[in-house]
Amino acid sequence: MRADIPLFSYGTLQKAEVQLGSYGRLLDGVADTLHGFRLEPITIRNADVVGLSGLEVHSIAVATGDADDVVPGVVFLLSADELAATDTYEGDNYQRIEVVLASGRRAFAYVAPVPAAGA
Repeated sequence: MRADIPLFSYGTLQKAEVQLGSYGRLLDGVADTLHGFRLEPITIRNADVVGLSGLEVHSIAVATGDADDVVPGVVFLLSADELAATDTYEGDNYQRIEVVLASGRRAFAYVAPVPAAGA
């Protein structure tokens, strides 16, 4: 298993029980920050996700475009299978995008979906 896909996590993926339940292992991470986003609460309706995280209300990063808005988090390295498991865990509430972090590192992050133009 080659774990070389960077993922920026700012929420429940940092919890040991979520990592063990999703990946079968604990992850090592490096602190970083994401500018231009702010955190908002989101209610999770998926019983499996709530059971794993222990929380019905999670956080979601919402793009603001304001560089003064900052989301602290951790960068983990995942395998392709682990990234697919994360897609399942995050579900339809989140959109996976590539971001550039304060360190200059590129990583995937799960954020609030951006509405389609004209929607």
